[in-house]
Formats: sequence, structure tokens, C-alpha cells
Amino acid sequence: MPEILLKEEHYREELIDGVTMMAPAPSESHNNIMANILVIFRNYLRGKHCRAYGDNIDVFLDDNNHFRPDASIICDRSKIKGDGIHGAPDLVAEILSRTTSKNDRGVKMKAYERFGVKEYWIVDPANRSIEVYLNTKDGFILDNIYAEKDPARDFDSEETI
Repeated sequence: MPEILLKEEHYREELIDGVTMMAPAPSESHNNIMANILVIFRNYLRGKHCRAYGDNIDVFLDDNNHFRPDASIICDRSKIKGDGIHGAPDLVAEILSRTTSKNDRGVKMKAYERFGVKEYWIVDPANRSIEVYLNTKDGFILDNIYAEKDPARDFDSEETI
């Protein structure tokens, strides 16, 4: 039997504004980034009330929006049910990829904002950065961008001219 027939494609399925969206399973690099974020979250939350989750849990914002964020933190444990999280997480992190970037920066970001996610992180592997958005009375505002320091672009470094 040809090997191609034995290969099973895995897809992530999300419901975005009532439309089922399919995306290929995350890459190895994507999974490594997510695992690192989860280790940091879980170490930080050790002994605290909040819980960190990866993309293996459904988040039900309403009947038309069911997402699988790459990483999330839930502090209201009453939202944790047997089939997933019901209600907005306190923090959501999405790792950009070529196939998810448009939704992560667009409809999903707007839904997270609308349903009350307090903090939204966009992790951009290509730019080695994390954008942190905070939900205010006026919606998400960009609080900060954390990026790997690049000496070639560091205008604060001491240089003699």
C-alpha cells in the first residue's frame, strides 16, 4: 500500500462566527513554542488559583464561537467543564502561522475582545516577538511588544561615531 494512503491528516477545527474553520495541525516549531509558553505559565501559576491550558481544550465563548487557543489561563474555575472552557479565559496566547495569522489578528481577536478576555498575546515566531494587548473599556489596546534584542537595531547602545 502506498505510504501516502497510510498518512492521516490532522486538522484543528474551530467555529468562528458560526462558520467551521479547518486548519492544519500545528508544526513542530509551533508546538515547541507552545510547550515553552505552557511551562512558563504553569511554573508561574504553581500554588495559585489559576490554571494554564494548551490547544487541547475547547473554549466556548458562545454558540457561534468555539476556539482552541494555543495557550490560555483560566482563573474562574466555574468556567472549567468536562467538555472544555465555557466563557472567556483571562489570558489567551495565539502563535501566528502562515495559515492562522489573518484570523488571529482579525475575527478571533475581535471575538476575544468582545467576550471579555482580559489579556491577549500574539506570539510572532517570524519576528521573534510577543504583542501584549489589554482589554479596556475601549477594547484591546497594545500594551507592549516584547522582542528579541537585535544589536543591529539597538539605538540605545553606546557607539562612537
